Formats: sequence, structure tokens, C-alpha cells
Amino acid sequence: MSSSPWEPATLRRVFVVGVGMTKFVKPGAENSRDYPDLAEEAGKKALADAQIPYSAVDQACVGYVFGDSTCGQRAIYHSLGMTGIPIINVNNNCATGSTALFMARQLIQGGVAECVLALGFEKMSKGSLGIKFSDRTIPTDKHVDLLINKYGLSAHPVAPQMFGYAGKEHMEKYGTKIEHFAKIGWKNHKHSVNNPYSQFQDEYSLDEVMASKEVFDFLTILQCCPTSDGAAAAILASEAFLQKYGLQSKAVEILAQEMMTDLPSSFEEKSIIKMVGFDMSKEAARKCYEKSGLTPNDIDVIELHDCFSTNELLTYEALGLCPEGQGATLVDRGDNTYGGKWVINPSGGLISKGHPLGATGHLCPVSS
Repeated sequence: MSSSPWEPATLRRVFVVGVGMTKFVKPGAENSRDYPDLAEEAGKKALADAQIPYSAVDQACVGYVFGDSTCGQRAIYHSLGMTGIPIINVNNNCATGSTALFMARQLIQGGVAECVLALGFEKMSKGSLGIKFSDRTIPTDKHVDLLINKYGLSAHPVAPQMFGYAGKEHMEKYGTKIEHFAKIGWKNHKHSVNNPYSQFQDEYSLDEVMASKEVFDFLTILQCCPTSDGAAAAILASEAFLQKYGLQSKAVEILAQEMMTDLPSSFEEKSIIKMVGFDMSKEAARKCYEKSGLTPNDIDVIELHDCFSTNELLTYEALGLCPEGQGATLVDRGDNTYGGKWVINPSGGLISKGHPLGATGHLCPVSS
């Protein structure tokens, strides 16, 4: 107990003891499955990896975006078990999977649970994301207003316009070239050939990336993440749980994990780079470095949110891998792949691996 209600309580250490995922596939493909089957595969793999029964799990945090209420219960009940535990459904757009993990970690940190399942899945529709409810305010209306006031809005899907114009702003401000963004798409597709769970496992030349189908302006299809069906799961546990089940040798500690939402600068500075999340990513990273005692130089491997190639480059700068405006230099040095300073998105990233929202989405975790 802390001596004052304003002093933070001592938070417990949290460890990942088991993980599992499905292969990500194109929605509507012959090998696509319904969400309970996807969740079952990922959940059972995580439990097997942890070598614990589902009955040892105290709570479950289940992330998905596209589905009716309580899909989390349906996904777990008839595959993993019905033990009466709390099952919390999480919907947080592209951060849904990481939000489920964030909540699961907090439950253990605060002493509420000893073992929590973080599970995410998605069964998506083909094509770009659209608006599901046209009879009410869309959550991104103010973001769209900023975009319209600065660059206008075309009939293209909105997300590629937002991240495409963020890239254009970077080019105008810092002299970044179209080729720098294309090189990120090239790199991620090259990485994907080593990931059997990736939706796409094809390598392309830089010219092929740049000449592929246009999605919006300079953003081609090989620089944009696809919609996907898939699931992923992680078993989180306390130190006491590790000792009880003898899991110390396989445990990976989450040293720091942060989640941020928009700051006033996202809108007040009239910057598309800020509007798509630069400052909140930068602040989340700062807090992670502070809490973990680490710096970018201590890190070897990074998985980050490359919904579009432009966002990957922006995130290099937000994470402090290079000064603001120097992301293109980092790309030219090859410091984002094998043989460079960091290996970034070795999975192939969302661009190749796929982006089932509940099973992906990145915030700022640092683990050891």
C-alpha cells in the first residue's frame, strides 16, 4: 500500500509465457475461416506454448473490430473453455490487438490477476476500410476536416489520403523522395519471405514496388497493408505464476509498455504528420525509454505500425531512431534491415504480413 493516495502503488512485473497465431489470409479466400476457428487456433497454440491449461487463466481480454458484441465470448466458449472468468471485449481500431495486451498487462501489474489471455482476431471484408454507420458522427471527422482544409479530399479511400499526404508533407518539409517510401515497401516484402504466417511472401524489385497499382498518388499497392483474416494470442503471467508452474526459463518480461491518445498538437499545428499520430508515438516512445532505462541504441529488433510505407518512415523519427527529418537518411544507410543498425519489421510488417486489426496494431512495448 502506498502512503498517500497520490503516490503510485508498486506495480508487479509481467511476463509473456506463451504465444500463438494463425497464418494471415486474404478475406474471402478459399482458405479463410470464421473467427471462432481462427481464435481457437491462436488460443490453443498460446496455451500449448505456455504449457498451461485454460483453467489456469484468470481473465481474458479479446480484441476485434468487425463483429457483433460479445464475439470474444463466442470465440472462447466452445474452443478453449467455459470457466466463468471475465472476458473483456476490446475495440480500438488499428490498436485493438495491442490494447488487449495493454489491458491484460495492467490486470497483472495491479495485482488483480495472476494469468491473463490476450487474444485478438479479425474476419474482414475485401477492399479498403469504409464507414459502417452513416447515420452518426464518424470518429475521424475532425481529422478529415484538417485534411480537407490543407490538401482537399478526393474519391480515394480516406486512410491512404491521410498517410499519403503525411508523406507529401514530409517531402515538402525535408526533401524526402518517393523512392525512400518505396524502399520501405521493398524491404518489408523482402523480409516476408522468411515468415510462414505472412499473407504475402513474395519479393519484389524496387521498380516493381514503384510501378505496382496506384492506391493514392505515389502510394502503390505494394506500399499499403491489405485487409486480412487472422488471429493471435499471448499468455501473460505474474512472477508468482511463473514460480508456481515452473515457467521461469521461457518467460519474456515486458519491461515497458505505453499507450497514448491524441495531444492538442494533432490538430492545432495543422500538420498531417501530427494528425496521423506523430506526437503521441513520440511521447509513448519517450515514456518507454524512461521506464525501461533503455535507449534506441540498446534495441536490435523493432516491429512498428507500417499501415503505409510513409508511416513507417515517420515512426523511425518518432521512436528517436534518427532526428526528425532524417528518416530518409536512415533508409539510405540500410539501418532498417539485416546488416544495419536495427532490423525493422522482420515479420514483413503489416504491408506483407497483413493487418487483421484485432490481431495486430502496435503500441510501444519493450521486452527482454
